Amino acid sequence: MSTYILVVDDEPDVESMFRQHFRRDLRAGRFTMEFANSAPAALEQVKSNPDPSLILSDINMPGMSGLEMLPRVKAVRPNVPVIMVTAYGDEATRKKATELGAAGFLTKPIDFVLLRQEINQRMERTGLVC
Repeated sequence: MSTYILVVDDEPDVESMFRQHFRRDLRAGRFTMEFANSAPAALEQVKSNPDPSLILSDINMPGMSGLEMLPRVKAVRPNVPVIMVTAYGDEATRKKATELGAAGFLTKPIDFVLLRQEINQRMERTGLVC
């Protein structure tokens, strides 16, 4: 079974960065990654696509923030873990994300070794193998 991960970030280089770091997993079919460049686009993907295994979302985006998107995602897909990613790792933001249902919290620049560990832990908890 392939792990379907939705990455939500308004920065244009995020997709190529993720594809580069997870290229072996993508080629082997272990991961399927889709990208949304805004919270509204991500909500549409969450509503119309099969259940993602995991959502990675930036917090600070124009229009709707990741924190505003989080409860809407949880309302549609309550069992899908959402890991919030931000350049601002302050305790108040972390607490707010946790209160809204975030399963994890990572700071930018992204440590892809740590992210891989986080993905593996989440997938092990849900019975999916990475």
